[in-house]
Amino acid sequence: MSESWIVGINPVEGALANDPDRVREVLIEQNSKNARVVEIAALARKLGIILKPVSKEQLEKLGGEARHQGVIALYDTPPLRDESHLPALLDAAGGNAFVLVLDGVTDPHNLGACLRSAAAANVTAVVVPKDRAVGITPTVRRASAGGADLIPLIAVTNLARALRMLKDAGVWITGLDGDTDKSIYDMDLKGPIALVMGSEGDGMRRLTRDTCDFVAKIPMPGGMESLNVSVATGVVLFEALRQRGAKR
Repeated sequence: MSESWIVGINPVEGALANDPDRVREVLIEQNSKNARVVEIAALARKLGIILKPVSKEQLEKLGGEARHQGVIALYDTPPLRDESHLPALLDAAGGNAFVLVLDGVTDPHNLGACLRSAAAANVTAVVVPKDRAVGITPTVRRASAGGADLIPLIAVTNLARALRMLKDAGVWITGLDGDTDKSIYDMDLKGPIALVMGSEGDGMRRLTRDTCDFVAKIPMPGGMESLNVSVATGVVLFEALRQRGAKR
């Protein structure tokens, strides 16, 4: 376990709301008049968490390049979960298992944005290969806007083996790749499914693609050949959600 600084209003609020036992202390800017910072301070006191008013310069030094907005928190970062956690998550989801697989998304802003979309879509778990995983860094946490606290992130040693585990559990796997004629809008995305997104530059690895049950693409009739992976992830997740009859 390691400690890291959570920087900014939304990430600190998310940690206090969803995982307060790991928050060691909260630092706020002295004499801050920001109503949300004042609310965070009140919540930290209520939870019995150490609260320290400090100078703006101290926040900038500890927060690094991220915009602190007058508040940062020291957080015990938990280790990533591994594939041994998948069966219980799938069992709990039953016929509604909805898994997002990211095959090599290494940019922390993209991973954070994917986790934000996954949380909004009520995804069961996000699976990543351990050797190509960013982990929950302060940048990931900030970009996720609290999603990192809500969605189980599973780092697996062998992604193809984890996909076969999903298939053995009755989960149908669809990979996203531009090199196919099948549209994501023609796919049946109801029931237990996993959606596989490739890396920012190279897309899915060959073995990953070969392990998928289906491969589909997002139709792009305009002048672009691809989308940013976090944008594509949002498109695909919410097409699945539409098909699955989401009401909220």
